[in-house]
Amino acid sequence: MSAPVRACIGLGGNIGDVSAALRAALDALDALPGTRLVRASRFYRTPAWGVEAQPDFTNAVAVLDTTLPARALLDALLDIERAHGRERAADGSRWGPRTLDLDLLLYGEAVIDEPGLVVPHPQLHARAFVLVPLAEVAADAEVPGRGRVDVLLAGVDAGDIVPA
Repeated sequence: MSAPVRACIGLGGNIGDVSAALRAALDALDALPGTRLVRASRFYRTPAWGVEAQPDFTNAVAVLDTTLPARALLDALLDIERAHGRERAADGSRWGPRTLDLDLLLYGEAVIDEPGLVVPHPQLHARAFVLVPLAEVAADAEVPGRGRVDVLLAGVDAGDIVPA
């Protein structure tokens, strides 16, 4: 068995009972094979981003230790989303309302650029709604090619992100 990798997962949603969906997703992450939930941030209310004419989001970050390879972890995240009613738009449109969104933000120190799998998450360094909860649970984590989470957070406007 391979040594565990520290992975960071972004969680979010803005349709239905989002807090319940996030709690259930945290339980599902902890139940993945070879995976342990190390810690999770508080939940944060964040304004909709991208497509702004929709309800505010609730966002959080989970830190996992996992022996799953990055692709298998991503597949598991997509399975958890589907189990919670997430339907991805067939036309590939992004940033719309969703019951649950799980993003693989960091996978150890890995830099991965494959079809359907990019780590670190390509916009992680610029998104306050991810950096605020990530800094709560992994402020000293390095985002490969970008720097430490706490330093990245200092460079974005996070004034409209508040605990839920």
